Order: sequence, then structure tokens, then C-alpha cells
Amino acid sequence: MTTFTQLGISKAFAKALKENNITEPTGIQEQTIPFLMTKGTDMVGQAQTGTGKTAAFGLPLLERINPKQKQIQGLVLAPTRELSQQIAKSLFRWTKYSEKIFTECVYGGAPIGQQVKNLLRPTHIVVATPGRLIDLIDRQALDLSAVRYVVLDEADEMLNMGFKKDIDRILRFVPKQRNTWLFSATMPNEVRDLVRRFLSRDAFRVGTGQKEIVNRNITHQYAVCPSGKKFETLLQFLRVQGTSRGVVFCRTKLAAAELARQLSEQKHTADAIQGNMSQKERDKVMRAFKKEKLKILVATDVAARGIDVENLAYVVHYQLPESLEYYTHRSGRTGRAGKKGLSLALIEEHELRRVKEIAAKLKININPAV
Repeated sequence: MTTFTQLGISKAFAKALKENNITEPTGIQEQTIPFLMTKGTDMVGQAQTGTGKTAAFGLPLLERINPKQKQIQGLVLAPTRELSQQIAKSLFRWTKYSEKIFTECVYGGAPIGQQVKNLLRPTHIVVATPGRLIDLIDRQALDLSAVRYVVLDEADEMLNMGFKKDIDRILRFVPKQRNTWLFSATMPNEVRDLVRRFLSRDAFRVGTGQKEIVNRNITHQYAVCPSGKKFETLLQFLRVQGTSRGVVFCRTKLAAAELARQLSEQKHTADAIQGNMSQKERDKVMRAFKKEKLKILVATDVAARGIDVENLAYVVHYQLPESLEYYTHRSGRTGRAGKKGLSLALIEEHELRRVKEIAAKLKININPAV
């Protein structure tokens, strides 16, 4: 078994990883860490969420920070508040036995005044959502002139959310003599364009083979539901799942809210997150789900961005997603950290062709549910 120290990670970080039950490197970590530790130049990594990519870029980033230099040396951009917070928490945990490396997390939906104040403290790494970072740059609240490493995490999601102009501006603002590490679950044309414009031609590439896009710990299935019987089929599936937790995806905000209401009426502990909710309402639902007070989270694709909850047994596509990318992101909520997961699509007869298209394009098997 390969260890983190064999990949080049120092004993101080390896000790903290062990305390957090991270002992065996994942595939993306084995491919990425040695390169980032030895060369650390531009890199493109195609990795599905849940495959350990935070440690894949986070550990080499921490190793390359000079704690004695009281300037921002690393910048991590992520699409959502939740993902930004998760990355920052991980970086903090992994520095328990190392020299003090200070990470500041900034994101929209929180008082900007407090974030400006926090940035007055010594800061080595900033983890940010693009919109809030632009606000802070405009206020001259932080100095990015010493940034040597930029990480673009879930680049496809950031572009889907309309952050293209913000990312362009940020990347032109940080020094040109930087190293950029980009991670994306999918590689649509917009991401390829970003790579072409801001990364070197000989950027190191990891996991870009189609076979490595989808997490192999996930079993993909579909169930054809008679007209008007989809909710009954979902209830049958949930009965089989017992106390296991999961996420049920809908395409629209109205459908998500209505399904959560129907599930609650059937005595399931369920709630929805969707785009019309305030950040405070969204945080309340997510807290309840993470603390296991809720068994089922009903979500839209947009609202679910950045969700990272451990030990989810299943994902249900109550309505098929609009795009291939959304199917990949949805499914990636389960089967995380080496655990097994199930992705189940509830479909009508006429949608069977779409399911077969998804399977063919992702080169996976989506089998009929038994």
C-alpha cells in the first residue's frame, strides 16, 4: 500500500491526516501529489467530487507555503460557500502538527466587514468564491501580489454559475509568474478555453481519460415507473433504504419544494434546498441534514452545488438532469471517500433512450433496478 509520505508528504501533515482517518491515498492523489510536490507547475486534473481532490491539491499547497513569509501565497477559488468552507476546514485540520499556516475563507452571503477585518491578520492562503473575492479586491482589502499558486476547484461549476468574468479578472490580477492548478469533474468547451488562455501549453494532465471521470464506487441503476406512479416507486425505494440517508434531485425549484412536502406528509424526515431560499434558510436545512436530523434532502442542481456530506448511501434522480455534467455532479454526492454508493434514476418509458445516451457518453453501465 502506498503511503502519503511515499508520495512526498512530510510526517507532520501525514500525522494530521491519520488523525482524520485519511491513511491510504486515492487514485487522484497518487497521480497528482508527486507532480505537485516536485514540480508544482500548471496542472489540469479531471476528477469527480468525492475522489479526494481537496487533499490532492491541498497538501502540496500547504507544503509549498513559507510560514515565515506573512503574505498571501496561495489562492483557492471554489464555486460555493459550502465548498470553500470545507476546503478551509481541511487545510486547518491538516496543519495541526506543522508550523502555523493561516488560511482565511471568504464568501458571499456573510458580512464583508468582518472578512475585511479578518484579512488584516497574517494570512498565507485565501479560499474564496469568485464574486466575494472581486468585492474584496475592489475594496483593496487584500494583497495578492505574492500569490505563487492558484487553485481553481470545480472549474466547470464556477463557469456554470456565471463566474467567467470574475475568474478572468482575478487571474489577470494575480502575478503572471504563478502556477495554476485546475480541477474539474467535466471538460466542456468553456473549461478547455479557460485552460487554453490561462495555463501553459505543456500543463501536466491527470485523470483526463473518460474512464476516470465517474467514481467507480457508484452503482448506477434506473427504474421505469408507470405513468403517475413515480412517487409510489420512490416510497418503495426509501422503505428498502431504511435509515440510510441520501439526496433526491429535481429539475425545478417548485418540484423540489413539492416533493419535500409530500415526503414529509408520509412521515419521512425530508426538506428541500432550492434557489429561492435565503442563505440563512439554506444553512439551516444543511445543518439539520449534516447532523442527521434529516434523512432525505431534496435538491435542485443549482442549489446542490458544493454539498459535501459524508456517508450518503444513495442519490435519486427523481427527474433526469438537463445535462450530462449535472448527472455526473449529482451521482458524485454518494460513494465518497472509498465507500459504495447507489445512483438511481426514476424514469418513464420514453426517457429510456436518454438513460442509454448518458451511459454511452460516460462509458458506464446503468442497469435496470432489480
